[in-house]
Amino acid sequence: METIQTTRSLTLVQAVTDALGTMLAEDDRVMLLGEDIGKNGGVFRATEGLQEKFGEDRVIDTPLSEAGIVGSSVGLAVNGMIPIVEIQFLGFVYPAYEQIATHVTRVRMRTMSKYTVPMVIRAPYGAGVRAPEIHSDSPESLFTHMPGIKVVCPSSPADAKGLLIAAIKDPDPVLFMEPMRLYRAVREEVPEGMYEVEIGKGKKVTEGDDVTVITWGAMVPVAKKAVEKAKAKGIQCDFIDMRTLFPLDRDIIAESVQKTGRVVVVHESHETTGVGNDILSIINKTSFLYMKAPIEKVTGFDVPVPFFALEDEYLPTPKRVEEAIEKVYTF
Repeated sequence: METIQTTRSLTLVQAVTDALGTMLAEDDRVMLLGEDIGKNGGVFRATEGLQEKFGEDRVIDTPLSEAGIVGSSVGLAVNGMIPIVEIQFLGFVYPAYEQIATHVTRVRMRTMSKYTVPMVIRAPYGAGVRAPEIHSDSPESLFTHMPGIKVVCPSSPADAKGLLIAAIKDPDPVLFMEPMRLYRAVREEVPEGMYEVEIGKGKKVTEGDDVTVITWGAMVPVAKKAVEKAKAKGIQCDFIDMRTLFPLDRDIIAESVQKTGRVVVVHESHETTGVGNDILSIINKTSFLYMKAPIEKVTGFDVPVPFFALEDEYLPTPKRVEEAIEKVYTF
């Protein structure tokens, strides 16, 4: 008799909490570290109630030192623990960049796999919530350019829980980017208990033969609105949520592009050196002869994320994405 897995209606941030609680209960080696994550439950309450349930030795309030938190977690990881670090905002990770670049990503190579660093660095990212300076950055390409760490970015509650569990179980470090503008934007039925979503595998959101639209994280609902408007005009889009930014799912990209021959890539980080360029490189290598139009990118601009009054001008919009879809379709 087939077992039916029960579900609960959760927001994305609740799904993150559920994943953390599931793994804390499953494995005594799992521990959480971060600023204000214990008593206060974190800035976005992603760890709310976990210190009370699992104790101060498993859910640890740290000093305000990102370099210290990550550096300490490297020592914990190589000595058998599985630390999960919360960086309050991804833009705050810069003081810890040296630890990540020099130690987190290199221990396996440095020790010829005698030691690994099974740790997760969680961080909300992105603009659109009227946060102050350095709170709204999307610097994922800094880390996709750093072999030795996987980079994951879910857009839905069910994917967030499954990918976070997979990240915690991974023997190597994972940067887990959480789109804060989606934390409480929608609810979704999320399976209870233990399950994983495979890291490195994209997801087809909609099927279409005319244009491939590729994005991830907070830009998924933005691009989805454009895809729906294009459909009303008779343009059918193959809509892909990458979910993992390193390693990229080359197969799902190539399969879709070879079907449609037209591509729009959407991301909110800066255009120059963005992950979209790596996607273009994959398309050039695998599918160049299938192309029917030049590829369009809809991205943030090459400036620091601006303050409140101009924030919406910086971010990709459904209108910009829709115009790009029509441009490649009518080329």
